[in-house]
Amino acid sequence: MGQDCEIAIIGAGPYGLSLAAHLKARGVDHRIFGKALDTWASHMPKTMKLKSEYGASNFSAPGNAFTFKTWSVENNVSCADPIALDDYLGYAHAFRRRHVPNLEEALVTSLVQAPGGFLLVLDNGERVVARRVVMATGLSHSAYTPGILAQLPAELVSHSYDHRDMAQFRGKDVAVVGAGASAVDVAHQLKEVGANPRIIARVPEIAYSNAPDRSSLLSSLQNPPSAIGRGWSTAFCAGAPLLFYRLPKHLKERAIFAHLQPAAGWFMRDQLEDRIAMSLGRIVEKAEPKDGRVALTLCTHEGLGETLHFDHVIAATGYRVDMTRIPFLSTDLRNNIARGTGGSPFVFDNFETSVDGLYTIGLSAMEMFGPLMGYVAGAEFAAPRLAAHLERQVMRATVKRAA
Repeated sequence: MGQDCEIAIIGAGPYGLSLAAHLKARGVDHRIFGKALDTWASHMPKTMKLKSEYGASNFSAPGNAFTFKTWSVENNVSCADPIALDDYLGYAHAFRRRHVPNLEEALVTSLVQAPGGFLLVLDNGERVVARRVVMATGLSHSAYTPGILAQLPAELVSHSYDHRDMAQFRGKDVAVVGAGASAVDVAHQLKEVGANPRIIARVPEIAYSNAPDRSSLLSSLQNPPSAIGRGWSTAFCAGAPLLFYRLPKHLKERAIFAHLQPAAGWFMRDQLEDRIAMSLGRIVEKAEPKDGRVALTLCTHEGLGETLHFDHVIAATGYRVDMTRIPFLSTDLRNNIARGTGGSPFVFDNFETSVDGLYTIGLSAMEMFGPLMGYVAGAEFAAPRLAAHLERQVMRATVKRAA
């Protein structure tokens, strides 16, 4: 039925590559499938800069052997914040070449349970049996478009995930719905290519993340830094994901909600204010096609309404994990994966789902481990922990088969 392996990793983003690097160092038999950094390389605005600081944007390898700072020094690239997307992709691909040379850039089209574990079918026709599978699919299949926009014809609406280059919108009037980093980055790039963007959001003003502050020890004590932001509660979420895992559900939900509030990078304020039109404090009440364009009816919180017309609408409305939307999962697996709130899977503290031998890391584990899983920095916790667990499982299975 094809070449067997102990572990199959689906996804080649920061979490998948980091896990593969740790498994390789431990000598654990595995294969990893996916296009390297595809979400970053194909689905992020090409002029984007990272909100995360360079010290919190590292992939994970044993011994913290290859950080962004290490790569930047080797390649004479500035490691000052913010990091340009192209520089980050350069680091990511160098990490892949150094630590994950066995990456197979094939896509998994089907995953079903089978004797001996799981059967994976690849887009090149190969069939692979793996005893255990780790899904590290990141943002793929998670783009969320509100129903009021999703019902528009496909040529009039898209998600921010669909765009790296905005050149096709030159000279067009484009509504960007959302108030977070994606909305601001998209609107900025639209402006740069000669489009006429307008940000539409229900919030009264655009929020910005805090600039890196390395000014004093006192400042760090009062507002401690972490990989995902500043503050004592944030430091707890970043530094103690196993304790977070054991919190009551309502405290988890409160913490995740607090950390998922939309905010643009601090460095985008000057690129946005007084340069890009905005309709803030407004809710999209109706969206309908009209004469080849889109008519958006907006309503303020006080009930005042207006209708604006656009050539296209881009929903920069974030991502929602929903296991039922992962196209390669068999119907049986979708039904058998226990879920928490919405479509997020329940996972044990070793990242295993309710299906024996099926694991998931990254964004899909955020409901259980907290907001750290929504950041690249989470790979430094998840990858070595899961790699150690998988090594133990493989060793036990080997001993059992030998006996």
